[in-house]
Order: sequence, then structure tokens, then C-alpha cells
Amino acid sequence: MRFDEAYSGKVFIMSKPSYEESRAVLYGMPMDWTVSFRPGSRFGPARIREASLGLEEYSPYLDRHLEDVNYFDAGDIPLPFGNAARSLDMVEEYVDRLLADGKFPLGLGGEHLLSWPIFKAMAKKYPEMAIIHIDAHADLREEYEGEPLSHSTPIRKACELIGPQNVYSFGIRSGMREEFQYAKDAGMYMAKFEVAEPLKEILPTLANRPVYVTIDIDVLDPAHAPGTGTAEAGGITSKELLEAITAIANSDITVIGADLVEVAPAYDPTEQTQIAASKFVREMLLGWVK
Repeated sequence: MRFDEAYSGKVFIMSKPSYEESRAVLYGMPMDWTVSFRPGSRFGPARIREASLGLEEYSPYLDRHLEDVNYFDAGDIPLPFGNAARSLDMVEEYVDRLLADGKFPLGLGGEHLLSWPIFKAMAKKYPEMAIIHIDAHADLREEYEGEPLSHSTPIRKACELIGPQNVYSFGIRSGMREEFQYAKDAGMYMAKFEVAEPLKEILPTLANRPVYVTIDIDVLDPAHAPGTGTAEAGGITSKELLEAITAIANSDITVIGADLVEVAPAYDPTEQTQIAASKFVREMLLGWVK
């Protein structure tokens, strides 16, 4: 069942009609209440779905077709505007339900703070899990201008939840000096600037472990994804991110869930950001839902 029985929005391409029979569930988290620069990512999930309608159903990267993946698009969680704490609780409650029902959760943001309640839900079921974090920003702050609920804090919260040695960040090219020092002192793995090659080196060390993957679209250079709230020059290409997604799919890790966040369509009239995001979601569905 969708969040709202009267849900009439577009669904991601080739979504199946039955929640009960699905293996994976795609769900939207339309929240941008805590962003520090430009809002608008709450419109990301809907536009990613719309862009998916222009995709081919077949992936030449993975030689798989979406007809082979039983997934259900549940629509967007009806998050209360401006109420970050309640919104996060609702996301955690929903992911709890998905896991109880044996589903693979694939979330669409929305801002990156939304990953925090997902981490909490996943850790309850998979206490030995690791997190792969692909992003331009370290997101290791304890607070932003006095506010602990900020999209600049989810990875610090994750480190405190499951231990920094279980958090692996890739593509990082922005953050406070203190954030980089925290990562070094805490023993957290952080690959600056690059994603695919350092990820390939790390994946064998995570073999057979449950791993959650969170991707912030701003890991891409603004030339490839201008539609995001906190764009950061010097990023990777769409090709490199596809290479990373494929590497994860072909590895021996057990992906237990994922999210893709921070698509803010208003800043990209060309729609290349949401088009790229929809392709990444297709590859995540095809490669990570076993």
C-alpha cells in the first residue's frame, strides 16, 4: 500500500503494483527543512520519478532489465512541513516497517539529514553493518550554528551510532578543518576527491558484511549535476559514479538498503541532474537488489 491510498503521482519506471509481493520498496522523503544554503530538495523525489520515464528499462552496465526486479514505488512520506524532528521520526518508523516486512529500502531525498533516521532503523536490524558514504561534503559536524539537526551532521551521527571504523566516505572535497581532523583521529576511512578507485580497493575488506549506501548527488561536479542545494566545484563525473555503483553490484558485500539525496530540481532547468539521478536509481535497483 502506498502512503496515501489516493496517491496519483508518477511512479518510477516499471514499478510493480503490489507492495506485498515486492522485494524492494522505493520511497520519497520530501524534506529540506535544515539546509544551510539553497532549499528545494523536497521536490527531488517527484522529479526523479518523472525523469525515469525517459530511461531504457535495460542496463548495458549490468546486463539486467527492470522486469527482473520486483520493486514497488510507495510514493512520498507525507512529512510535516518545517518539523524536522517529527519528520525524522516518521522516516525511521517507516523504514522499521519496511525491514519488518523483509523489504530492501531505497529512499529518495530530500536533504541528507534524512539518512540519519534510516541509519538508526538499519542498525537495529543489522548491528554489524557498515556504511558507504559518497558525497562532496564530510557531513561530520556536530551541529550547524547551534542546531544539531542539520544536513551537515548525518555522518557524524552515524559514526557515533555504529563506530567511525565502520563508516567509509568517498569523494569528499569540502568540510571544516575540524571535520577532517575528526575523521583522522577517530580512525574513519575517508577518500578525498575520488570515488571509484578507492572504493574498489575497500570493497574486498567489506566482503559478506551488511552495508548501507548513501549517495549525495553533489558528489558530482556541478557541470554534471547543477541541481543541488550545496554545489561544490571539483567533483566527479556521472561516468565515475556509475562505475562505483557497478563495482558495488559486482562485489561480495551485501547491500541492505540505500538512498540518493539532495537533488534540487529548481537549480537545473536542463533537468540533467534528475535525469542522471534516475539512471543511478535504475542501476541501484538492478545491481543491489538481489
